[in-house]
Amino acid sequence: MPPPLGHLHSIQVGRPQKYESGADSTKPWTSAIEKHLLNGPVHVGKLNLAGDEQADLVHHGGPDKAVLAYALGHYAIWKQEIPDRQFSPGAFGENLTLAQVDEFNVCVGDIVRLGTCVLQVSQPRQPCWKLSRRWNLPKLAVEVQKTGRTGWYFRVLAEGEIEPGMPLELEARPYPDFTIAWASSVMYAKPRNPREDLRLAQCPALSQSWQTTLLKRSQGKGSVDDSLRLFGRGNDEQPQR
Repeated sequence: MPPPLGHLHSIQVGRPQKYESGADSTKPWTSAIEKHLLNGPVHVGKLNLAGDEQADLVHHGGPDKAVLAYALGHYAIWKQEIPDRQFSPGAFGENLTLAQVDEFNVCVGDIVRLGTCVLQVSQPRQPCWKLSRRWNLPKLAVEVQKTGRTGWYFRVLAEGEIEPGMPLELEARPYPDFTIAWASSVMYAKPRNPREDLRLAQCPALSQSWQTTLLKRSQGKGSVDDSLRLFGRGNDEQPQR
């Protein structure tokens, strides 16, 4: 049996809550981006972890984005770069904080076993304005995208129970060239590369929303900058997990 890909450091869940307008906005906003720590065991269902919800079910959640993961190793870097914020696991809205893995050694389509559940990587996470507003750092979401320290989503192939400390076991890697880092570079490429857009869009393990966006781009359809639109820069109506 190969060694584990990594292990589960911590589990976080949260429910939507309403926030009053901040210094950069005149509008109240609602989000489940604030997560609290669970010691487990926790049930992982097809659409979310027990105790976790999304504020906007039109744009977030669903089978392709049931579980959000983030690399534990990024926290030390963020603390060096932004020392006046108390970043700790869950600070970026993730459900699972994973050790020994990051966007360069996780691939779209990876099938992993964690506890008694089976997960599949579906797409990179796309941060938007509510992450910035949650920390009162207007450029935070921009920096997350620029640095590639985005995290990624899992779909749930088999429901089960998880708890911190469990190994993350890689069961299959059908697309070893499609790292999360590479997938993000394709989405945010300037100038766009229609050939790479199409290549990624044709990956059957990729989320449906990314397949649709990239396929349209590869065909030259649409005049908006999809990466900025999905990213939420300058758009106070763009929802966030």
